[in-house]
Amino acid sequence: MTPSEEILDIVDENDEVIGQASRGEATARGLRHRCVFIEARDADGRIFVHRRTPTKLVFPSRYDMFVGGVVGAGESYDEAALREAEEELGVSGLPKPEPLFRFLYTGAEHTWWSAVYQVRCELPVAPQAEEVAWHTFLDDTELERRLGEWSWVPDGVEAYRRLERYRSA
Repeated sequence: MTPSEEILDIVDENDEVIGQASRGEATARGLRHRCVFIEARDADGRIFVHRRTPTKLVFPSRYDMFVGGVVGAGESYDEAALREAEEELGVSGLPKPEPLFRFLYTGAEHTWWSAVYQVRCELPVAPQAEEVAWHTFLDDTELERRLGEWSWVPDGVEAYRRLERYRSA
């Protein structure tokens, strides 16, 4: 099955399932679905940052400070967070990501319910080549500096800003 054939739950403004569609159809028609965002930090507290591959369906070749992706049909946010983090980081045996908060992302062409998590990854990473074109770990100061220089995924920037507010509250 290709990524565009993956079946997703379509949800309403209250995050209630109202149907199902393929990922490709959900993307093409702007159908609201569910996604997870996992902030992965290494043993030194640095954040995993990567550039998405040019073949990604949404926001190709842009930088992201989260690993994550769509929640499959019938899958829980927690299940998707662990699956996506292990897949994108290329590890197994990752601790269960800690759920922090949810929000409704509404971009110009896309909308999805977003669950934000954090996890400590002390394992050596081997990112999934189909998902990650380049990666590094950046400390918070360097990440803030790069926000003004690199082309970032807009949903990730929104999740990052909300995470900053969440932590400062």
